[in-house]
Amino acid sequence: MAAKGSSTGAAIGPAAERVLARLQEEIGSGQLRPGERLGAERDLATELGVSRSTVRQALAALEGAGAVRRVPGRGGGTFVSGRKVERDLSRVVGVPALLRSQGMTSGSRVVGTGIVTADEATRSALSLPEGAYVLDVVRIRLADGIPISLEHARFPAERFPRLLEMPLGGSLYDLLEEHYDTLPGEAEEHIEVTAASADEAAILAVEPGSPLLSITRITCDHDGVPFESSHDLFRADRTMITVRTPPPSGRVSVGRVVELRTRRAL
Repeated sequence: MAAKGSSTGAAIGPAAERVLARLQEEIGSGQLRPGERLGAERDLATELGVSRSTVRQALAALEGAGAVRRVPGRGGGTFVSGRKVERDLSRVVGVPALLRSQGMTSGSRVVGTGIVTADEATRSALSLPEGAYVLDVVRIRLADGIPISLEHARFPAERFPRLLEMPLGGSLYDLLEEHYDTLPGEAEEHIEVTAASADEAAILAVEPGSPLLSITRITCDHDGVPFESSHDLFRADRTMITVRTPPPSGRVSVGRVVELRTRRAL
């Protein structure tokens, strides 16, 4: 019998197609949840009554479609991929609000905070004089309990006294609005695709060399005064970029989804 094509375009056998369809159904119905580890190939083969090579074909097809990810080594395995977070570049919103709007649970881990002398790039971004101090906040952001981004933000220390004494696990924008009457107005963001270093990979639970979206941002208040300079690293396998182009007068705006991907060299 001729082999059928999987959703990724690769030809797999009919038995693997049945295994693929079953796993896709379990993932789609929520029976297998994001971040959940699938059984070992041997156990899946026994459970489904097929050979390990058949299971391997089905898992390869799922991985190619982005439905699962494979982590090598001890403690690794095959895990159900998490839902992708949509980053709409047309509006300035904190990560907690962004995740809530998409039905996800937001979480944070504060890696470090401090008051440091602004370097030249930060002074330029925030229009600060030489020798000015900035508040330095580094956090890991979680979506449904899974690391989604590594966030490094800096704020003028003189403008936001005692900010570092407040709970920093939620939205910093909410704190700035409540305690300093500061709301984000316009933001300028630059996006590049970069490869995860060993340390970044360990923090974000990906393999070294995995693609990350490097997003640098300068945020201004409604008076046009910059108050935030940040650099975020988002997991490319968990992030989707949306760009909304202003329409001609009288027409409805249409959002365009831009998904950035990279391929590893063979």
